[in-house]
Amino acid sequence: MNSGKKTLFISDLHLDEIYPESYNQFKDLINSLDGNIDALYILGDFFETWIGDDNRSPFYDDVIALLKSVRDKNIPVFFMHGNRDFLVGKRFFQQTGCTFLPDETRITVYNTPVLLMHGDTLCTDDKAYLFARKILRNRFLQLLLFKSMPLSLRRKMADKMRSASKRHTTKALPYMMDVTQQEVVRVMQKNHVRLLIHGHTHRPAIHQFNVNDEAYTRIVLGAWHKKSSVLIWHENGNKELV
Repeated sequence: MNSGKKTLFISDLHLDEIYPESYNQFKDLINSLDGNIDALYILGDFFETWIGDDNRSPFYDDVIALLKSVRDKNIPVFFMHGNRDFLVGKRFFQQTGCTFLPDETRITVYNTPVLLMHGDTLCTDDKAYLFARKILRNRFLQLLLFKSMPLSLRRKMADKMRSASKRHTTKALPYMMDVTQQEVVRVMQKNHVRLLIHGHTHRPAIHQFNVNDEAYTRIVLGAWHKKSSVLIWHENGNKELV
């Protein structure tokens, strides 16, 4: 039986007003939440792009209102940056009531230690992406290149970055777009956990493996391009990736 309290994990919704399907699926999820939900965790790439908290539109206002409605139900919402929305800032968190989670965060869920990540840093074979990520995550460059720019220039830059990302994804070999097992084990052991939850790769699955005769589990959240993907963690320990 899976009745009782539960915690939800989602990632890679890639919300964009030109793709209403994902937004409608997210809205359905939010409207279904009730008092049995202990928390909602969003592990990156919630938005397709986010060029600054000052970039307002009716669509973004609707998303912010949806997130705020979860907090109004006294359900905590935790938000982690992804590679698409790393510019989500303080104003967003103030307006939504979400709590910011740094990438690679260790928490405890129903007495079980678990590591939460977006997942992009686990793809260590994609060296070109990791190099670009290091540059884009530099706080000084973010202030210089993004936050001080007019919105019109930021939109153009975001469009160019999206196009470059699509070209890179098309050209990259399949193994480069997935995690490397060596890095998975290293990060899990560094954080003293045997359970990892992440997104980014768009390859939803529950992977179980052994390291030194100890059981480890890696749960990959799915993208929302065609249908929603939610990990439901029940207080009795059962986990459903649906």
